[in-house]
Amino acid sequence: MMVNGGNIKKGMYIMFKGEPHMVTLTEFVSPGKGSAFMRTKLKSVKTGSVVEFTFKSVEMVEEADVSSVEMQYLYQDGEDFVFMNPRSFEQLTIPGYLMTDYVPFMLPEQTMYVLLFNEQPIGVRFPNKVTLKVTYAEDAVAGGRINAPKKKVKLETGYEIDVPLFIKEGESVIVDTATGLYVSRANE
Repeated sequence: MMVNGGNIKKGMYIMFKGEPHMVTLTEFVSPGKGSAFMRTKLKSVKTGSVVEFTFKSVEMVEEADVSSVEMQYLYQDGEDFVFMNPRSFEQLTIPGYLMTDYVPFMLPEQTMYVLLFNEQPIGVRFPNKVTLKVTYAEDAVAGGRINAPKKKVKLETGYEIDVPLFIKEGESVIVDTATGLYVSRANE
């Protein structure tokens, strides 16, 4: 399927120089004179290398034929990540460079969609928000509330995040996986 260069979105998979690439950043530019264009950063799903490229807004770009299958994350094997199809018990290994953005939020047995290109794994569709348990929380320090005080906590994945003072060890919090920031306390 072809897509207009001006309609390229972050998270899409497109064919670039004959290889599938994930769009990691887009910036639409409409200059006063001349035609509009889309600045992009593209990450190769085969090598992990990132390239910047500018598409004219009227240029047609081939969208990569990517399918997805629901799988369960099992474990990390060195730099790679192993997933299992819960229906067929088939296992797939995904290279670590395709998973770097998600590692701080991944737990064993977590279910997500693995993306496939020509039946080969090329990444995952990760949830926008995840709920993680606080395993360590600093004690809240009493003081003024002028700057909405925060404290550091450690989550069950080892990721450290700033949260409001009322969050305690053992509670669960919701984290935005795109920004890595605290969203809210999870309802238990």
